[in-house]
Amino acid sequence: MTIAAPGTVQPAEPAADQPSGLPVGRPSAVWILIAGVLGLAAAIALTIEKIELLVDPEYIPTCSFNPVLSCGSVMVTQQASVLGFPNALIGIVSFTIVVVTGVLALARVELPRWYWAGLAVGALLGAAFVHWLIFESLYRIGALCPYCMVVWAVTIPLLVVVAAIALQPQQGNAVARVLHTWRWSVVALWFTGLVLLILVRFWSYWSTLV
Repeated sequence: MTIAAPGTVQPAEPAADQPSGLPVGRPSAVWILIAGVLGLAAAIALTIEKIELLVDPEYIPTCSFNPVLSCGSVMVTQQASVLGFPNALIGIVSFTIVVVTGVLALARVELPRWYWAGLAVGALLGAAFVHWLIFESLYRIGALCPYCMVVWAVTIPLLVVVAAIALQPQQGNAVARVLHTWRWSVVALWFTGLVLLILVRFWSYWSTLV
């Protein structure tokens, strides 16, 4: 152990209990919780509908409204069970994690950056999977599942919000600052593109309703 000479100032050591988590704004925390609850509700509803369909092949799901908006047409396809079991089970597990994260964020629990980075990676994988399902629904199956569309609708902004938290602007990080500033504009453009794709793909049907 060394003894400092009189009059010298020793550099301060970082406090051992200094918080290392990332602060999350209340609007972002609220959105994460809402996205988790909506996604979890949709996944549970899809699971129940799938069970009903397995019990009774003649069962008409509650989310089957017309030839385009039809859960039943989607549930019986291979794309609905990519890993050999209903995709909705993946959603139940994933959105449960999101709900817990939203609750912690609302409670002002500052989770570490690595956690948000991991959640952002998970949301990115989920968004990639969702966009594959969107492509399959539009151009292979030719039908849209309303409950699935709820999952689509919450996964995209969830990815943007979580990524913005994980990449919170730091000094000199211009890219992260731009992403954080324009995150909702990105979401709006993203949704606009998807809505246009849906309108164009099924325009022959939508036009009959006008």
